[in-house]
Amino acid sequence: MAQDLCYTIIHQDDTTDQPSLQEFKTSFEKGSDEAKIETMKKLLITMLNGDPMNQLLMHVIRFVMPSKNKQLKKLLHFYWEICPKTNPDGKLKQEMILVCNAIRNDLQHPNEYIRGATLRFLCKLREPELLEPLLPTCRACLEHRHSYVRKNAVFAIYSIYKHFENLIPDAPELIQNFLAAEADMTCKRNAFVMLYNTSQARAVEYLNQVFNQVPSFDELLQLSVIQLIRKDCRTNAANKAPYIRCIFELLNAPSHSVKYEAATTLMALTSNPAAVTGKTCLYCHLFRISEVRQYEQRRDYVEGANLISLPPIIRKIAAASCYIDLIIKESDNNVKLIVLDRLDELRAKHERVLDDLVMDILRVLSSPDIEVRRKALRIVLEMVSTRNVQDVVLFLKKELAKTHDQEYEKNTEYRQLLIQSIHSCAIKFSEVAANVVHVLMEFLGDSNNPSAVDVVAFVREVVEKFPALRSSITEKLLETFMDMKSGKVFRGALWIVGEYCLEEKDIDEAWKQIRLGLGEVPILALEQRLLEEAQADHEEKPSESRPSPGASAAPRRILADGTYATESAFTSNANTASKLDAVKAAAKPPLRSLILNGDFFLGSVLATTLTKLTMRYAELVNDVKSVNSRRAEAMLIMASVIRVGQSQFASTPIDEDSYERIMSCLHVLETTPGDRVTKTVFLQDTKAAFAKQVQAEEKRLADKKAKDRAAVTIQADDVISFRQFSKKNIGDEMDEYELDLTRATGVTDSKDDLMSKLNRVVQLTGFSDPVYAEAYVNVHQYDILLDVLIVNQTNETLQNLAIEFATLGDLKLVERPANHNLAPHSFHSVKANIKVSSTETGVIFGNIVYDGPGTSESNCVVLNDIHIDIMDYINAAYCNETQVSIYFLFFSRLPHGLFIERETLFRTAIWDVFRSMWIEFEWENKVNVNTNITDLRAYLNHIMKSTNMSCLTPENQLSGDCGFLSANMYARSIFGEDALANLSIERSGGDGPITGHIRIRSKTQGIALSLGDKITLAQKVAA
Repeated sequence: MAQDLCYTIIHQDDTTDQPSLQEFKTSFEKGSDEAKIETMKKLLITMLNGDPMNQLLMHVIRFVMPSKNKQLKKLLHFYWEICPKTNPDGKLKQEMILVCNAIRNDLQHPNEYIRGATLRFLCKLREPELLEPLLPTCRACLEHRHSYVRKNAVFAIYSIYKHFENLIPDAPELIQNFLAAEADMTCKRNAFVMLYNTSQARAVEYLNQVFNQVPSFDELLQLSVIQLIRKDCRTNAANKAPYIRCIFELLNAPSHSVKYEAATTLMALTSNPAAVTGKTCLYCHLFRISEVRQYEQRRDYVEGANLISLPPIIRKIAAASCYIDLIIKESDNNVKLIVLDRLDELRAKHERVLDDLVMDILRVLSSPDIEVRRKALRIVLEMVSTRNVQDVVLFLKKELAKTHDQEYEKNTEYRQLLIQSIHSCAIKFSEVAANVVHVLMEFLGDSNNPSAVDVVAFVREVVEKFPALRSSITEKLLETFMDMKSGKVFRGALWIVGEYCLEEKDIDEAWKQIRLGLGEVPILALEQRLLEEAQADHEEKPSESRPSPGASAAPRRILADGTYATESAFTSNANTASKLDAVKAAAKPPLRSLILNGDFFLGSVLATTLTKLTMRYAELVNDVKSVNSRRAEAMLIMASVIRVGQSQFASTPIDEDSYERIMSCLHVLETTPGDRVTKTVFLQDTKAAFAKQVQAEEKRLADKKAKDRAAVTIQADDVISFRQFSKKNIGDEMDEYELDLTRATGVTDSKDDLMSKLNRVVQLTGFSDPVYAEAYVNVHQYDILLDVLIVNQTNETLQNLAIEFATLGDLKLVERPANHNLAPHSFHSVKANIKVSSTETGVIFGNIVYDGPGTSESNCVVLNDIHIDIMDYINAAYCNETQVSIYFLFFSRLPHGLFIERETLFRTAIWDVFRSMWIEFEWENKVNVNTNITDLRAYLNHIMKSTNMSCLTPENQLSGDCGFLSANMYARSIFGEDALANLSIERSGGDGPITGHIRIRSKTQGIALSLGDKITLAQKVAA
């Protein structure tokens, strides 16, 4: 029994103009062709919306079918496709005999368009009684003079053979003969597609006959050839040699899509590369990368060379070269990104094989799109080795120089990206560090703050890892000291100067540059003098305007109406304020200007640097007078910073932390300079701590890379792969096409297999309800797709069944699901799309409404609530000191000596970020700890796992056994919302319960409250 086709409901703008049955008949009987066209459109919409309109079948046959209007014939094809063609008993209606005769006449029509359109309509017919009489005419269309008719005839025969093979059993042989004699490329493509889908052996036989002609084929036919090679290479290894030759030739095809598919298929034909030895090495030397494609002309130089012996390494290089060529020549940025992803996958699977192509990949930087540049640079950094690092860095330096001379799109962002790339290369390979560090230091005075901060971070790491470069780096740093503009850059430079100026001449030069940056001290006295001078200049007036000796002291002015006006206290205060603003706006040295603008954190770093320089100077110089003079000058500068921070000349008053820090440095300098503990803290511990930090970061990156390598493994029992039940990280190169299909359908997560989908099924109604419903909830970025299965568990037809959803939170239902009629014990699938606008716990609720057998009877089944898990939108985030995402390092005050050590190390890079972000995130949620977990680290790991948050606190600070633990966590949602959390817990006694709290901060209330609820729920589960 034929199944009825399901169609989409079409919206009707105005249902009041819907014609009646009699109006339909009258229009068909007496209307013109134009009127019939409009009536047919209305009839089609009515039928698609569920009304079959069986009473109009004969009127359409009598009055519409004889028309010669081409548009009307096209509408007739739509009508024959959707109209009921069988009686309730499943037999074909008698009226269809007339329809079959009309279709045969159209298949023999002298107009090629009508013939072709009718053949396309035959592809949609599923009634064998209608198709069987039309087969002779359809076969005859294969010999028509016009290619439009022939190409549609091929697909018509293909459709008939696919669904009713018994009607035309010789279709593969017929199409094979047609393909051999056909000259039109489109017809050949259609025939070839049918042949490899119905009789793959015949398609392979034809392909073997025309291998030499494949490069001259049309683009569509070449793509079809590549598809056949994909399918046949899995089962027929004997044809691998000609397949590789064909694919190599298609790498030079003019079509970009053909080149992309050829490169991808070439990788599918390649096994994993073994150790490249012996003859393979000879290949690698004979075939340079730029000459891989000319293998055919040079293969005679290798003894016994043939295409099947072409080593996998050459195939991979050829595929990668093709990808690079596509990226450079293609104008669409989306295509560039897709091909870059494919190139990155190829590089990851075959590490170090493609390193010689790194300079070719750098040509992609000519693209104006910043995302393409970023992805290309990321791939290049993974391919840099000792052989090519010099060339890569030289190229990046040239690009960096261009950012000053030329205007790029997002020029400053591109410059920062280049600086970070050069930084990475220099740290990995010490031989290039000396060549690039001085070039990058020229950007310390860059007005682009992030770029200059990246340079300071790079200089600080280089000066620690390469002691031989310290002298030249500090010298260059002091030369550019007066060009710096940012407080962050100054803080990094001051830290470097304080730690690595070890000689007397370096200390003297550093002191000189600091004094030039500060200007005259005390700062407050000079600013006060400038203000007094400005006020004195304002009060001085021409002699004719000065009052006589006997006049009143209060100055008088004559107003426009002739009366006298005396200056009031408000006017005097306004004048003073204006003079004060003028003094603040005057040009000043950079360090002085930043301190007066309220950057007292910089003042605290300056105090620490002066303390270090003074202590080190005292160790190098035996002149007590000179040492005391230097110490007094440092104390004067510190006191000057404090006093100006408490005066009216600072934009903002000095904060408490900076005040205490500067005062602690003053107390250190006023004590005996030979104090061993103080010297150890200032001159040794901070440098040692930074060295440990650099080593820990290197170890973390090495461990991460080793973990990533270890994760990509292929086990011996992974040969048989069922796509529905297997993970997506099997690494089977032959299944690349299947992986593309899964990606195209939205499955991008490697964990998103069938078993995980079953865990997402939510039961909406009970098993005893008349209607059973369950939903699969698929969260995909900004959308929630509900796939609801509805089952009629009654013996009656449920009419106008509708599922109604409502949402709570930042969720919005896109469209209301349509009504349906559900037969007894049948089922139906309904999809609902819900938009998500923010990271917040949401609830979806609703009910199912349907009509019973009675006209006035209506029933309702209430659905269970669907709770959207916030964890679907939150991912762990990691950040470094150059990003605005590191917080909370100093929540508790440590002992004085240890506090100085940690603060000196970390505060320069992090404390200002913490302060600004903590103030900016206005929503806070405090959750008390209530759990029976007794291990502090176990509780931290449990919270991190439950909330998808990463721990920012370094591992070495969490190591050891202690009764107190404070850790900082960070996560980011897919909407770009940041979430911070600080965990402060302690254990009372040996095995006592854990007490404490978790503070959550974010910009939005929803994510703070939702994370708090998630943590509370996780604690209950843990307990």
